[in-house]
Amino acid sequence: MEKKSYTFDEIKQKMVNYCVYQDRCHAEVEQKMRDFLLIPEAKDEIFIYLMKENYLNEERFTRSYIRGKFYIKHWGRNKIRMNLKQKGINEKLISNSMDEIYDEDYEKTLNKLFQNYISTQKGLKDYQKKSKTIRHLMSKGYEYEAILDMITNAND
Repeated sequence: MEKKSYTFDEIKQKMVNYCVYQDRCHAEVEQKMRDFLLIPEAKDEIFIYLMKENYLNEERFTRSYIRGKFYIKHWGRNKIRMNLKQKGINEKLISNSMDEIYDEDYEKTLNKLFQNYISTQKGLKDYQKKSKTIRHLMSKGYEYEAILDMITNAND
């Protein structure tokens, strides 16, 4: 099947629609532009247009991504940070944007996930339940120290 060819303006409009649908990072837009066989100057012009018109904003994307992954998917800070790095987001921007997650919400979510997961563990000794739950929470991106603090506070 042959790829449909588009004019520069059609591609530009497609990229605007792509960015309007959901906040995107530079790497995602770059990847999408690879689908259209564009010369580097045309890619640069589209990038500049998207940034100038505020369709493409790395900080807005980062903050939106952090909120979504924490409040909807219940990911921890480590997993969110790692995924943003994979998307090519600057470490300083990630650190500055982490204030989107309130500490109180973070602790509540961690506690809720802990209670939900440990209650599903049947037929295991207490230490096995705890270690399995700790591994699960770490795979969700929560810090080992935060998990241990939460467990010791729950036991007090």
